[in-house]
Amino acid sequence: MSMESTTLRVQVSWTSLSRNLILAYQSFGVVYGDLSTSPLYVYSSTFAGKLDKHISEDAVFGAFSLIFWTLTLIPLLKYVFVLLSADDNGEGGTFALYSLLCRHAKFSLLPNQQAADEELSAYKYGPSSSQVLASSPLKRFLEKHKRLRTALLVVVLFGACMVIGDGVLTPAISVLSSVSGLEVTEKKLTNGELVLLACVILVGLFALQHCGTHRVAFLFAPVVLIWLVSIFSIGLYNTIRWNPKVVYGFSPHYIIKFFRETGKEGWISLGGVLLSITGTEAMFADLGHFTALSIRLAFAFVVYPCLVIQYMGQAAFLSKNPGMINYSFYNSIPEPVFWPVFVVATLAAIVGSQAVITATFSIIKQCHALGCFPRVKVVHTSKHIYGQIYIPEINWILMILTLSITIGFQDTTLIGNAYGLACMTVMFVTTFLMALVIIFVWQKSIMLAAVFLVFFWLVEGVYLSAAFIKVPQGGWVPLVLSSIFMVVMYVWHYGTRRKYNFDLHNKVSLKWLLGLGPSLGIVRVPGIGLIYSELATGVPAIFSHFVTNLPAFHKVLVFICVKSVPVPYVSPEERFLIGRICPRPYRMYRCIVRYGYKDIQRDDGDFENQLIQSIAEFIQMEAVEPQFSGFESSSLDGRMAVISTRSLQSSLSMAVSEQEDPGVSSSIIQSSKSPTLQSLRSVYDDENPQTRRRQVRFQLPSDPGMDPAVREELMDLIQAKEAGIAYIMGHSYVKARRSSSFLKKLVIDIGYSFLRKNCRGPAVALNIPHISLIEVGMIYYV
Repeated sequence: MSMESTTLRVQVSWTSLSRNLILAYQSFGVVYGDLSTSPLYVYSSTFAGKLDKHISEDAVFGAFSLIFWTLTLIPLLKYVFVLLSADDNGEGGTFALYSLLCRHAKFSLLPNQQAADEELSAYKYGPSSSQVLASSPLKRFLEKHKRLRTALLVVVLFGACMVIGDGVLTPAISVLSSVSGLEVTEKKLTNGELVLLACVILVGLFALQHCGTHRVAFLFAPVVLIWLVSIFSIGLYNTIRWNPKVVYGFSPHYIIKFFRETGKEGWISLGGVLLSITGTEAMFADLGHFTALSIRLAFAFVVYPCLVIQYMGQAAFLSKNPGMINYSFYNSIPEPVFWPVFVVATLAAIVGSQAVITATFSIIKQCHALGCFPRVKVVHTSKHIYGQIYIPEINWILMILTLSITIGFQDTTLIGNAYGLACMTVMFVTTFLMALVIIFVWQKSIMLAAVFLVFFWLVEGVYLSAAFIKVPQGGWVPLVLSSIFMVVMYVWHYGTRRKYNFDLHNKVSLKWLLGLGPSLGIVRVPGIGLIYSELATGVPAIFSHFVTNLPAFHKVLVFICVKSVPVPYVSPEERFLIGRICPRPYRMYRCIVRYGYKDIQRDDGDFENQLIQSIAEFIQMEAVEPQFSGFESSSLDGRMAVISTRSLQSSLSMAVSEQEDPGVSSSIIQSSKSPTLQSLRSVYDDENPQTRRRQVRFQLPSDPGMDPAVREELMDLIQAKEAGIAYIMGHSYVKARRSSSFLKKLVIDIGYSFLRKNCRGPAVALNIPHISLIEVGMIYYV
């Protein structure tokens, strides 16, 4: 028996190891493209400026020692050994840390959160925070002061803005430095010709984004792996040929000698040294596509040794050829292999740029989920690989900015100054968030978190101070870009919060609804009305506005709230929360649709059918389970239940026809025999083939034991579905009150209004068919 169990354990461990090895191989193309191309420009950026007067063997060895210890302390020690353990349901990155903090302490500023969200399986990931931190003074202090929670969100968003800056700077420096190898060939290209070639490659790179990376992604890992093997071989060759004594550079003693010889200029040169770790954040940010073990294996056993040997080889070459510092990487390549390495270098630069651009799309999607970025078009580029997205508007903005920087600077050193500042700022923010995770999520002592924070902030602070010195020489770029994006995020978040608070304080009174009676004082016509609102509780003001201006409304009303929760993904089984508004005769329901910050809202054409099934399941559950029976008159809404959309055990049977229905909206037209409406439907079908959905008919089976009231309600639901579905949304105009300050009027009346007019409308973002959309105009004075 023990023999069999031992064999089983060996098989499981072997399967797990082989899976992680495959993922480690795939991670080369996604995670390490940017980090592995850093040798193209690190030494030339380090010895730029006045430091070129100090180029000697000791200075070069000192620079190598700095690079080695920087690679060891930050990517290896901080990221591989510490940060990769702080995942959020397998996801990494700045937002993953913030999400963990929001769940283990009440730091979230998302307005429509509910206690039911805490029951999500992804929400409970990690240790329980109630054991140790219930009486934590620090936790209570941070939760009590809203300004501190707002400051935390600002820090997270600032880090996100710097990542967006990386999305602009990485393609520029990677491609420009890779093609700069043509300057060391016999037929030297002029600087203008190199910039033109780099711009052509960049335009092609951004123009192909809409195709997605899945078609060529299988080439990414081999390209980066060949690149790593190439730089390892060249580094080893140069070490043996030029100066084997460079191995002494592993000693920190050379760092002391370096600063003793170079003084202030050596400190400023740290802005170039830090470029050796640009791209490190991708190890943590792209964790969701792989496993922590696979990324650790790839870095510790392949990437780290290859980079160290390459930097050592370049140092050996420069110690004997100090005059070739400008293009040290290409000058150090043996002539017979120059062209193959040049081609691989250019491909590796493109792969690294591609990964950063995709990460930028993901960051902006997550900012939108936090309510901090305007609505943009999100295209899912692969049916098989979840999470690969493309945002057209952001893609073209990134392209214009990248081309502007490439043409404006035309120098990898200046771009490197900007790039280094952006990357180190992100790392600085990550260290701060990680210290909070150690306290609030891992529930370790504040002293341990302080040691972690102080140690890495001292290391990163030295580099950051050197990077800030270079603000006039290009370092201002990420600061300007971050400031612009921060203003956009703040204005959008501020306007959205004000609008939500207006809705919250102007909800329809439940007593007013109950006083109207089940008919609501108007004619209830056949059909279902889906009323979209950001409110997770209560009835929005647009409903009373609609009722008081129109004499009729649908027989079945469903108030829908689509909201984000602080988890990366919400499983389909837990996505729908269904409840009732007012007693049963009113036929008014609430549906809350929950998405994580990494979820993609894809319209699979079956949302309405899932909604009807969920409501039917809730009606029956309410009749059977005592905790859902009765209407709680003391609250605004009745009890809500999680209804699985995959395993519905509804007593409603579905008959699915082979034909496709031209949009749910057309069912309104279909229910009418008017020739005019029929012709309108035909035109709509021809012009909108993408909105076709499955035609689903619901039938109620004969069940003598079913409660008559439940049967009647289910029949009303089926008949309303057959009559058609209409979508009701508020078409709001947000304005500042007359008594508001000048700054508030500027933010709301100009900034927020401009963003609302120029971003995608909520109906488009929610894939609502335009033909059946009813918009209710309202003015919000906030």
